Amino acid sequence: MGGLLRAIDLAGMAALLLWGVRMVQTGVERGFGPALRRVLRGALRRRLASFAAGLGVTAVLQSSTATGLMVAGFAAGGAMALEPALAALLGANLGSTLIVQLLSFDVAGAAPALILIGVLLFRRGGAGRWRDGGRVAIGLGLTLLALHRLAGIAAGVAVAGPLRAVLAAYPLADLLLAGLAAWAAHSSVAVVLAVMSLTGHGVLAPTAAAAMVFGANLGSAVNPMLEAGGADWAARRVPVGGLALRALGVAVGFALLPRIAGWLPASARGVADLHTLFNLALAVVALPLLTPIGALLRRLLPAAPAGEDPGAPRFLDQAAMASPALALAAAGREALRLADVLERMLVSAAEAVGGGDPRALDAARRQDDVLDRLHGAIRGFLSALEPDELNEANRRRLTQTLLFIANLEAAGDALDRDLLRPAARRARRGMSPDPATRAEVATVLRHLAGTTRRAGAVFLTADPAAARTLAEEKAVFRTREMAANLGASAAEAELLRGAKLVNAHLVAAAAYPVLEEEGALRTTRVR
Repeated sequence: MGGLLRAIDLAGMAALLLWGVRMVQTGVERGFGPALRRVLRGALRRRLASFAAGLGVTAVLQSSTATGLMVAGFAAGGAMALEPALAALLGANLGSTLIVQLLSFDVAGAAPALILIGVLLFRRGGAGRWRDGGRVAIGLGLTLLALHRLAGIAAGVAVAGPLRAVLAAYPLADLLLAGLAAWAAHSSVAVVLAVMSLTGHGVLAPTAAAAMVFGANLGSAVNPMLEAGGADWAARRVPVGGLALRALGVAVGFALLPRIAGWLPASARGVADLHTLFNLALAVVALPLLTPIGALLRRLLPAAPAGEDPGAPRFLDQAAMASPALALAAAGREALRLADVLERMLVSAAEAVGGGDPRALDAARRQDDVLDRLHGAIRGFLSALEPDELNEANRRRLTQTLLFIANLEAAGDALDRDLLRPAARRARRGMSPDPATRAEVATVLRHLAGTTRRAGAVFLTADPAAARTLAEEKAVFRTREMAANLGASAAEAELLRGAKLVNAHLVAAAAYPVLEEEGALRTTRVR
């Protein structure tokens, strides 16, 4: 009976440890997630800068899985090249070891104070960062409390010599057990902290402890690959590359396990140092080899064939719904796909209008169905988010994403209804405008395709200067429409009015939300 109670205590403290680490991660993610994404997005080209950004973001966020998904999203969306993304992932792996180093010191006495401060901040902090800071403090306190209690339980278990002998005799089983635990917990940090506590009190021999550290690193690399989502394997190059590098590192470490166990101290500090040294060595070896590694990944994981269903979402992975920030990032990636579809629709429309071919016009119109399907998929995905789980920054991003996709879908409808449908009708009746008019409208449509591309960039970066430049497109179209009303044919004037409406939706989709946030919008144009 005593053994059963001790097992329940051990399992309960392990669960408390996982919950404490989870609270730290979610608190930081809710309070500082958008700022951390901007840090990652700012390190787009240089490998060392990307490595440092991944390290810093994960040191704060304490989740290499979350950082890996953000980096994979930037790479899949074209905002970050593959090699810098892999460098950021290597930095994230090293960043996740810093909290382990911190908690390897005897700081358990700070647990009550952290929990008290956290509760006060959580109850008095409203819905802002003070409340999220309280969540972080509570999580740290619970983590320290769980580690202290685990140490007490481990001290009682340490007399069970057979357990220690069995764990030391089967290092491969230890590796697999720790890997499974890290995968299930979405955290190598929690597993390594538990290994530290058990090793420091004699339950784990150095051989078993080292094997479990390797297993925890391997298991946590599986989650980003499984949760990256999307039918296109090219979108998973970054997490697959991260998993492959970790697997190679673990294979080398496991082959050297007898030597490593020989110098590894049977202490919490020794486990923390091994965890850090493993990820540091992996980064030192892999960083200079990222160019051939990237080339190999592109060869093994090519982009999906062009014949796939263009209206099927690629990035709306339900696994990302566990974190509002990750779900919003996935929806943002899909929203940029929506912009790409509208851009292709405009280019196709320009070619069809310029040629006056009714079949080409009908083909361009069919792309509006793709827009409608993607818009519905993104909207349905976002509607599943729990409002209570969103902080202020996440609510703003949700509103911006919904506004962006709604206006793009409306721009596609306007293009179909007010420009392509009349053009197709005239072409069938043999009443197409003269070649000069068709060329003028085709030029406008190509200009709108470029505007769509700029709107996607403004949505991604939220840059006020780019938003102001995009908003000035309305004045350009207003002038063009006035000139058409004065001297153009009725057909050209009608087509240009449709183009003006498409442009208005593009400006409202991306520029106005940013300018409103900056306080740069007037309530009315009337002076």
